[in-house]
Parts: sequence; structure tokens; C-alpha cells
Amino acid sequence: MEKIDPEFAFAAFDRRDRSLDGKFVGAVKTTGIYCKPSCPARRPRRENVEFFASGEQARAAGYRACLRCRPDQVGRDRTAVEQAVALLGGADPPRLDDLARAVGYAPHHFQRLFKRETGLSPAQFARERRMARARAALEEGGNVTEAIYDAGYAAPSRFYADSSKELAMAPTAWRNGGEGVTIHWDVARTSLGPMLLAATAKGICRLAFNEDEDELRRRFPRAELVRGGKAFAPLLAAAVAACDDPGNMPDLPLDVDGTAFQQAVWRELRRIPPGETRSYAEIAAAVGKPNAVRAAGSANGANNVAVLIPCHRVIRSDGNLGGYAYGLEIKRQLLEREGAA
Repeated sequence: MEKIDPEFAFAAFDRRDRSLDGKFVGAVKTTGIYCKPSCPARRPRRENVEFFASGEQARAAGYRACLRCRPDQVGRDRTAVEQAVALLGGADPPRLDDLARAVGYAPHHFQRLFKRETGLSPAQFARERRMARARAALEEGGNVTEAIYDAGYAAPSRFYADSSKELAMAPTAWRNGGEGVTIHWDVARTSLGPMLLAATAKGICRLAFNEDEDELRRRFPRAELVRGGKAFAPLLAAAVAACDDPGNMPDLPLDVDGTAFQQAVWRELRRIPPGETRSYAEIAAAVGKPNAVRAAGSANGANNVAVLIPCHRVIRSDGNLGGYAYGLEIKRQLLEREGAA
């Protein structure tokens, strides 16, 4: 029988670590039930739990599977999500009922399962994949109308409706460096150093340390850059407060751009509670791509709004801080202010 480190396992069990689902199960002596690490049920006392490498081992010891978290279906669930991702990647993605039927689940149950694994509903995932295809074509300088139809849109009106929600810029802005967009910006002092903040009408598009207008103009060479302004001042003050006290971060509007995978990673970063950290491997597993550790690291590094999307809460599996775009000292200070060990 494979041995499980009981203290490591209980710590993961206690924090409901979804990235370790399928790696072991926790069996509760007082109920005779075994669960996967992420089971939402109330946690028992440490002395009442023992751990097994598999549900099969737990059943051999006399335990039965939890009907709430269904620990023996972890592998099946992930396979179904992977199959659904492939089906949703085409130009004509299936509706929820057809998608669930194709992978062998009830529609409402699969909707919850898919969102739990990817951070998106199937419809959102398909929409972002389609938008990503259109955006890539536009960035290459292609014809707008052709890019819209090639990405899978039935009509340009549908693309413009989606782009107003997802891009917060005119469709050609990705090709033309922000042409037609007004970006308000300013630099403020924080306890971590000079902070540049920039925002479109939708929300904050850039938060960075030790950057200036030249860097912002490099990112948006054709946007209209306007420094400061009365309406911008409250947003700037809130961002300064977030840097000074990241453990009590306000919910600020964001205008960020990324692929479907990047956005899934960023959503997972925002789910990490203050004072806690995750490894790159845990983030990759949490978005349903356990083998995409490097890609998760790249998505982490592509974050354009430091602190607000807390990429500083991701460290290496060995406990090393890893990298940080603005230097490890700022990353260390952010973690210390949140009370992370």
C-alpha cells in the first residue's frame, strides 16, 4: 500500500485543496465515509481521520464513498471537462444540453462541474475562445469582417456585442494600439514605491511599479493618454490603499485582456485568500490543466494589474518565492503585509 504523509494530507484536507483531488482520500472513522480533499463537508477532528492513496484502499478498509463529493469520480470528471473543452473550441460550439449529453452528464450538474474546474461556464468558455480567435486575427492585421466570420460569429453584430463586454475597446484597438480609446493615468507614491495606474472607461488596465508614461505609451501607442482628472482621483486613491494594505483590497473595476486560459488563471488568483499562497502547479490544476505548469507561470507573469490580480500569492512548490516582475522585495512585502508565512 502506498504511504501517505498524514500531516501533509490533513493540511491539504483541512484547506480543501482541490489540486490534490485524486491523489489521496481522507477517511473519517466516526462516520465510515471517505472524501476527496476538496469535499465541502465539515472537517472532523484530526484523530478521527486516516488517509489512503485511493478509494479502493479505503473501501478495502471498510469505508464507503461520500455521496456529496463523490471521490471516485475525480478522474471521470476531469476527463469529461477535457472532452468538453475540445468540443467548445470549434467555430460552432454545442449548446449545454448537447455538450453534457456528449460527455455523459446531466446538464445542470455538468454546468457546475465545468465552472468549478475552469472558472467559466461552458457558454463563457466558448465565447472567450471565439473572441480570442477574432482578437488574434485582428492583431495580425487581418480584415475585420473576415476575422469576425472566421472566428465563428454568425454576424458582425454578435461580435460587436461581445467585444463591448470582453474587450472594452473598439474591435480594431487590438490591431491599432488602442486607437479611439481614452486612457486616464497617473503616478502616485505608495509604501512599495512609485505606482503607475491607468484606466479606460471600463476599469483599470494597468497597475505597475516604477513605470512611467513612456512605458504606457509603448503599450497603447495610439490611445489618447490623459493624466489625472477629478473622476480618476478616487480610483487612484483606492489603488494606493490596495498596495499599502493588500489584505483588505477593495473590489475595483478591471479592464484586462487575455486568452481564455489566462483569464481562467487570473480568476483563480483572485480566489486565493489574503495570507495564503499557491504553487504554480496548484494553479494549473485548479484551472483544469494540471500539466500546464509553465503556461500557468506565463499567465501569472502576463498579469497587467499587479496587486489587484494577486499574482504575488503564487510561489514555487518548494516554498521559494519564484519570480516577480517588480522585484522579489515588493513581492515579499506584499506577502508579509497579508500575513503569509
